[in-house]
Amino acid sequence: MIRVHSYESMGTYDGPGLRLVVFLQGCNFRCLYCANPDTIDPSGGTPTDPQEIVRMALEQKPFFGRRGGVTFSGGEPTFQAAELVPLVRKLKKEGIHVCLDTNGGVWNPAVEELLTLTDLVLLDVKQADPSQHRALTGRSHTQTLRTAAWLEAHRKPFWLRYVLVPGVSDAEAHIRALGDRLGGYASIERVELLPYHTLGVHKYEAMGQKYALAGVPENTPGQIDRAAALLREYFATVVVN
Repeated sequence: MIRVHSYESMGTYDGPGLRLVVFLQGCNFRCLYCANPDTIDPSGGTPTDPQEIVRMALEQKPFFGRRGGVTFSGGEPTFQAAELVPLVRKLKKEGIHVCLDTNGGVWNPAVEELLTLTDLVLLDVKQADPSQHRALTGRSHTQTLRTAAWLEAHRKPFWLRYVLVPGVSDAEAHIRALGDRLGGYASIERVELLPYHTLGVHKYEAMGQKYALAGVPENTPGQIDRAAALLREYFATVVVN
C-alpha cells in the first residue's frame, strides 16, 4: 500500500504536458514556507492500492499526449521509494511517462532504483548555502547535492527548481552559489524559478500551527526578473513557474 495525500488531474505545473499528480505522504524536510504541512506526517494520508493509481493513470492516459504522464510529489515521494518502484515499473510498462518531484534528501537502494526508472526528475534545491539551507529546512543539503551529482553522472534529465523567498533565498550571493555549483551540469534541461506564495497559510491555521514566515511579502515583479536574469548567466533555460 502507498500512503496518498491527494491527487491533481490535468496538472500543468509539475512536469511537461498534462499530468496526473499524486501527492504522497511523509517528508524529511521542515521547510519554513511549506505549502502542504499536512503532508509531512508519514502516518497520514490514505493507504492506497498501487493498482488504483495505475487505473487512474490509464483512464487519463488519452489526455497525456506525447509529453504528459504521472508525477509523484509530496511531501517527499522518496519516503515511499520501495513501494513506488513496482508501481513505476507498471506505469512504464503501460507506456506512461513518469516524473518524480523530490528534494533529493533521501538516499538508499530503493531511491537509486526509483531514480533509474524515472523519466524526469524535478529536483528542488532550497538553498545553495549550507547554513541557510539548514535554517530554511532543518536539514543539511549535502545529500541533495549528491543526488544532483548522481543524476548528472548517470545522464538522467532533470529540472532544477528554486523557490524565491524574499529575505531568505533571493540574495544575489545565494543565486550565484547555486549557479556556481550546478551551472555546468548538462543533465539540467531547465531551471524553474518559483515565486514565493502564501497559499498554504490557512492550513497552518487549521492545524493550530504557527506559520514561520508570517509577514514575509510575496515577490515583486522586479525581484523575480532580477533573479531570473542572474540564473540565466549560468543556465540555458530559465522559466518563471
